[in-house]
Amino acid sequence: MHPGDLLRQLDRQLLPPLARGMARLGRGPLRLRLLTTVALLCSAAVLVTAVWAADRRPAVDQTVGEVTRVGVEQGQSIPGYVESSRGELRALLDAGPAESARQTYALVTMSAYLAPDRLAPVLTGVSVSEVFSRLWRPGTQTQIVRIPAFRIPEDVLAGMLQVAERKDQEIRDYQERSAAVTGDGVPERDLRRWYESGARVASDEATAYRAGCSCVYAAVVRGEPVALERIAARSEIRAVDPAPEVRRLDRTVFSPP
Repeated sequence: MHPGDLLRQLDRQLLPPLARGMARLGRGPLRLRLLTTVALLCSAAVLVTAVWAADRRPAVDQTVGEVTRVGVEQGQSIPGYVESSRGELRALLDAGPAESARQTYALVTMSAYLAPDRLAPVLTGVSVSEVFSRLWRPGTQTQIVRIPAFRIPEDVLAGMLQVAERKDQEIRDYQERSAAVTGDGVPERDLRRWYESGARVASDEATAYRAGCSCVYAAVVRGEPVALERIAARSEIRAVDPAPEVRRLDRTVFSPP
């Protein structure tokens, strides 16, 4: 119930009997004392309602607007990022038993693109939240895709099929737009070529993702620093960037190299 509703309910229940009592008392001293008492009671009711409303105000999320960034920083070299990630992981391991036993998020970057069925052996010992994938083509900008993945490889394969379906729709969109371009001038020919190129790239992506391609190049994981160190030592891994500062994944931006 809102504070205003509560006060209106008090008005409906208390004011009619009070008015009838005041009419019977006339204008004597007793009426004055009753008026004073009623005023005090009304003030108390308002005060209690205000306190009640203050206690019921929803808690404010202090993390609103705060975004944590993990990964390669603007202008940072890849070798420098890899080395700094190693230093951060060593610092966690050297921080003492309490810190070394605490679960922490980390951004894991592969040394090569991996297929879904190769992820489980590489990421064993930690829990996975999502993976990053893209179809690599020389000289071609393909889409970076984030796939929620708690079960490996099942969730990754399911996510890839969803990507393939979206790419099928992209192909149809590009083809329709290309067919809608009329005229044979240079701008029209360039626009049609651009649409046709987009359709070819989307077709390559759809085919690859439907086949469970070797497209995964990074993952967000959570585990103890010792487990992260074991992963970092594997030949398939390029870098393990620990992020103990991460509390909420929906407020975190990951930027793998």
